[in-house]
Amino acid sequence: MNLRDKLDVYMRLARMDRPIGTLLLMWPCLMALTFAAGGLPDLKVFIIFVIGVFSMRACGCIINDYADRDLDAHVERTKARPLASGEVSSKEALLLFLAVALFSFCLVLMLNPLVVQLSVVGIILTIIYPFTKRYTNMPQMFLGTVWSWSIPMAYAAQTGTVPVEAWWLFAANWCWTVAYDTMYAMVDRDDDLKVGIKSTAILFGRYDRHIIGAFQLAALSCFIIAGMVADRGAIYVVGILAFIGFALYQQKLIHGRERGPCFTAFLNNNWAGMVLFSALVLDYLIIG
Repeated sequence: MNLRDKLDVYMRLARMDRPIGTLLLMWPCLMALTFAAGGLPDLKVFIIFVIGVFSMRACGCIINDYADRDLDAHVERTKARPLASGEVSSKEALLLFLAVALFSFCLVLMLNPLVVQLSVVGIILTIIYPFTKRYTNMPQMFLGTVWSWSIPMAYAAQTGTVPVEAWWLFAANWCWTVAYDTMYAMVDRDDDLKVGIKSTAILFGRYDRHIIGAFQLAALSCFIIAGMVADRGAIYVVGILAFIGFALYQQKLIHGRERGPCFTAFLNNNWAGMVLFSALVLDYLIIG
């Protein structure tokens, strides 16, 4: 395999060809920076966090595929992944993970000590997450913590503290992540049952749609409270209303529990996050 082909394999292992996860990680992170700054964040902090989102999502994907390397080949959606198909070795994957993790850590070293301390917790959570699928039916809830950890880090980077407002936003994103990752798990439910992977889609059973709806409602409530604490205005409210519309559409898609529509519902959350973030930015720029 030549260098170009090898780089292509590494890019796919880091899921650079599938940006949906990066975007779902990006929107709450950017919202946290915007809330923390009361508008436009510090440019240096903004750039570091945008790059960090890409690198940490890559870390998560690599260690996830390493943990699942003996299982992915038995799941329709994942059997072509580089580790599962044998395009890359376990040793190569671990070395790539360490390289990207070190790069990510170098980024946070340019920020204050509180961010550095929080980043250590973040990388530990990232490493632990893939293995939760073996021992608990609630890996999506653990992922919610991993996926939300950039929020206190963003506040710490921008303000040097992690105020109560940050934890309302953390709770909102935690609930939202559990909701959309359960939709994602619904796509793989039949295969996961065969190979022994656990998920909230399996745990919730025939109540999956209802519990997803409850998490969407909880996320919505926390987003509203975060906005109230930050004294946001009418444009942010429009974003909240749009978020409700997206949630209702997603409920319609997952109603039949079919793979295709469930995956579409998962993908639709990118638009929900983008619109809510855009509304927040416009609210600060126009209303102040």
